[in-house]
Amino acid sequence: MPGVNDLIGGVSPLPRPGGGLLRPRELLENVELITPAFLEERGLRGLLLDLDNTLIPYGSYEDRAEIIAWAAELRRAGIKLYLLSNATARRAQFWLDKLDFVGVGLAGKPLQRSYRRALAAMQLPVSQVGMVGDQLFTDILGGNIAGMYTIMVHPIVNNALPHTHLARRLERLVLKRYGHDWYGKDRRTQMKPEKTL
Repeated sequence: MPGVNDLIGGVSPLPRPGGGLLRPRELLENVELITPAFLEERGLRGLLLDLDNTLIPYGSYEDRAEIIAWAAELRRAGIKLYLLSNATARRAQFWLDKLDFVGVGLAGKPLQRSYRRALAAMQLPVSQVGMVGDQLFTDILGGNIAGMYTIMVHPIVNNALPHTHLARRLERLVLKRYGHDWYGKDRRTQMKPEKTL
């Protein structure tokens, strides 16, 4: 019978062991590939989630029924969710009301204060918490500093702020250093993740 890794497409692992603060543990095409089984296999019971271009297109207020359903499925499975967003508090609250879990805007990622507060709110050890986001220099860097299992997802749209466009170019260089062409050929190739110990 196939395992979880055999059922999930669009996943591309980075070589391990070794690391670095800018190295995500896994790369996924989108958050909907994160299922209860995926999390159980990795020993994760909670997720910190970025908002813009991770769950919702940057700047959008349009309905995302599939993401609301995805979050509800994880919560039903006992997974704790916490929004950790650098978006405005007003925008974050708009989506928190729809997603039906807690979190904050203006988090100041990758600064560690918001990560510590999120862990305290979730009441989980850091080893059981993943950080999911689309940006290497905020989500992944902050999560790695905190000691979390970091999962980078491909941005939903490419309409972010000018400084984010520059960051995307730098991200590509960093990820290529780790042997991954996140914005090029690797997106067109379905790869199976390695089992993480």
